[in-house]
Amino acid sequence: MKYNRLGITDLKVSEICLGTMTFGEQNSEKEGHEQLDYATDHGVNFIDTAEMYAVPGRKETAHSTEKIIGSWLAKRKDRDKLVIATKITGPSAGITWIRKPLDFSPASIKTALDGSLKRLQTDYIDLYQLHWPERKANFFGKRSYIHDANDPWVDNIYEVLNTLNDQIKAGKIRHIGISNETPYGMMRYLEESAKNGLPRVASIQNPYSLLNRTFEVGLAEMAIKQKVGLLAYSPLAFGLLSGKYHQKKDQPTDRLNTYKEHMVRYKSEQCYDATDRYLKIAQSHNMSPTQMALAWINTRPFLTSNIIGATTIAQLEENISSTKFEITEEIEKAIEAVQNDIPNPAP
Repeated sequence: MKYNRLGITDLKVSEICLGTMTFGEQNSEKEGHEQLDYATDHGVNFIDTAEMYAVPGRKETAHSTEKIIGSWLAKRKDRDKLVIATKITGPSAGITWIRKPLDFSPASIKTALDGSLKRLQTDYIDLYQLHWPERKANFFGKRSYIHDANDPWVDNIYEVLNTLNDQIKAGKIRHIGISNETPYGMMRYLEESAKNGLPRVASIQNPYSLLNRTFEVGLAEMAIKQKVGLLAYSPLAFGLLSGKYHQKKDQPTDRLNTYKEHMVRYKSEQCYDATDRYLKIAQSHNMSPTQMALAWINTRPFLTSNIIGATTIAQLEENISSTKFEITEEIEKAIEAVQNDIPNPAP
């Protein structure tokens, strides 16, 4: 397992990060613990969650993922060897049961953080992330920015960083990150931290896969030059890039079948056509589609960690094995040919 530096911090995180949003929804506590054991036994030291998980967000399963990780952490004696990341939920009209109000005010940050610490059964969070912006912007499948003159958001980046700094001083947080952000958002956080001596964002967690390379448009250069590395989520496009849907090996319980209304960004004809071509590239180079899709992401110069998710140990094993595969120049050229013909079909 390769380990990369988290931003300009002193933390080293595994190239593969275990995403856990299925814990409490598609995976039981026992299965979650088995995945955590397997991942850490194979070199993964980085675990990502959020206060709103499991996904999709439902009142009945809210906070369940953190609780499952917490019951696992409570049995271990190597907390200092692990990097635990979680997130505070941003504004959303559809999940108000998580916390009221859903914002990044000082009171909300304290409430959310204390709740996560309690559920995770830990004294500190290694990486505390803002799950999505408070302002109206293009994220979660929105390809283009459409300005809303009635957006009530008033720039509070300084206040947010100052509040997070207080929590760092209190020993509850080690480092901070942003998620589902735009170049404007990253710029503002970096600007305020530099100007006021406040904590600097160490990472940005955004979607990135063979079907969604929009990160490369405005954020890749910033990530490299500003040393705010990408934590890539949905690297398999919710399983589409595994090939199981094309090969008719999918099950009714698989994500794209179970949560159709939540995963529309992966349901287009263009997504299926591009995926079909990627599957043929993998097959011609004796790789599974999953291994090729993940191994390709692992080669990106702006990547800090690749967040994989699984519902079975077999899937987890295949995902982690991607670190052993090489993306040759021939494979790279073939992948670029598909991207040129069908660019970013899943925004």
